[in-house]
Amino acid sequence: MRVSLGRVVTLLLLSAACSLTWYAARTATGIRGDDLHKYQTEFLELRQRLLYAEKENKKRSKELSSALDEIKRVVEKRENSTGNHTDDTRWNVLNLTSKLFMHLANMYYYLPHLQEHEDSLRPNVVISQGRTGVSLVMGIPTVKREKQSYLIDTLNSLFFDASEEQKNDCVVIIFVAEVNAEYVNSIAEDVRTRFPNEVQSGVLEVISPPASYYPDLSTLKETFGDSKERVRWRTKQNLDYSFLMLYAQPKGTFYLQLEDDIIAKPQYIQSVKSFALKQSSEWMVLEFSQLGFIGKLFKSEDLPFIVEFFLMFYKDKPIDWLLDHLLWVKVCNPEKDAKHCDKQKAHLRIRSKPSLFQHVGFHSSLAGKIQNLKDKDFGKNALHKAHVNPPATVTTSLKVYQHYTLERAYEGKDFFWAFAPVAGDYILFSFLEPLTVEGYLFKSGNIEHPGDKLNNSTVEALPADETELLKKSADNGSKYNYQRTKDGYLKIGIFENGVAEGIISPSVGKIQAIRLSIHSNSSVWVLLNELFIRMPGK
Repeated sequence: MRVSLGRVVTLLLLSAACSLTWYAARTATGIRGDDLHKYQTEFLELRQRLLYAEKENKKRSKELSSALDEIKRVVEKRENSTGNHTDDTRWNVLNLTSKLFMHLANMYYYLPHLQEHEDSLRPNVVISQGRTGVSLVMGIPTVKREKQSYLIDTLNSLFFDASEEQKNDCVVIIFVAEVNAEYVNSIAEDVRTRFPNEVQSGVLEVISPPASYYPDLSTLKETFGDSKERVRWRTKQNLDYSFLMLYAQPKGTFYLQLEDDIIAKPQYIQSVKSFALKQSSEWMVLEFSQLGFIGKLFKSEDLPFIVEFFLMFYKDKPIDWLLDHLLWVKVCNPEKDAKHCDKQKAHLRIRSKPSLFQHVGFHSSLAGKIQNLKDKDFGKNALHKAHVNPPATVTTSLKVYQHYTLERAYEGKDFFWAFAPVAGDYILFSFLEPLTVEGYLFKSGNIEHPGDKLNNSTVEALPADETELLKKSADNGSKYNYQRTKDGYLKIGIFENGVAEGIISPSVGKIQAIRLSIHSNSSVWVLLNELFIRMPGK
């Protein structure tokens, strides 16, 4: 038999009223007036608590009903548009969302101001394809910085060498922790422009919180010698992490906490997954960086519990301290010493070396703070790859930055780095004598500057013997025909996602020069980390 909480509240109130009547009747048989007053006071307090519980129950029921109606509407819309969604899919969506709503009641307890606004926990989803069921969800909180934003460079690093298969099994959530709609939309538009494929595929999402999510942060108590502004900053940061974690929780198996001013090592996705899957102990957090809250991996099923702990003490300490306290509460014996406690915590918090993420930001999100932190376990990165190239004279119209010259890059001594190119700029390799070239490889950007890529650019070859080229092309039909430029070069390849690689048809014959031509202005610099002109037998 199902009984609503409202019915239970009513019965309890009736029972309490009967009790009070009984107590009143007993006053004539010896109960003092002050005892009656005590019972009356307790009854009134009980009544207020039960009425509040009834009110909260109705509110939660209304919210849950609205949420379920919205989910049903979305599911029906998808079914009508595709016709391929099954009952299992519908159930999974409802089940995931119901689990999330189960934890919202506790948030109202720790953040009572949320009760004043019905939409206080509803994220503003600016960019999303609704992807779920992935292995890895990455969360990146970002705020408006006074000096410099590192967000785009961070995203470039995360996607730099990620394969399509890896991208299809992850979600990257950018949490813009600001309530200014204009600023949030500007970030979303920048992301759409810079990463159109990732946005379209669903790997990249942008969300922000409602303004009503944040409590009054002007009356916080100053602790640990921190200034009022720093206490406000770290408190808001705790709330930001909590909101982001709860949003990410239903989307995948693991949740990886990142920051908006980091770079990642090549193949970091595979490294994270492999390390997580080989763990045999019941771990709570895997660390892929020794700095702060960067590179911390959690099991998504643990996130509601972790967030609840954060919210209990969100005004008291920074997030990384709270995480350490959570581990202490779970496994440390107060009667044992610190060494024993650290040993126990090591079973829940497992460190991976070398670090996969490095902090690169100089200007902190806290106004005026310089944050020159570096992870010593990250090590040095291979910023270029050397090859033996044929003798050539190299020239460029680009303005070279410092000592990162084209000559040094061609000789395999360093990478080439230049200021932002404009349409008509070029990089030219003129061979000392005509050569037979089998293929080429040009890679732009590197792990520290992943966004400095060549785009809308072509690879062009200048045949040494025009007559021989025409004869071979005629003998082979149109198979080896290339588009020709006005000055006689053949367009043999293009840059895609910053890389140009290809085989040159034997019909071209010997080549006098290879040129990289840039066809549009760029807002970013250009960096070539690998240059390889492959000769026969190489």
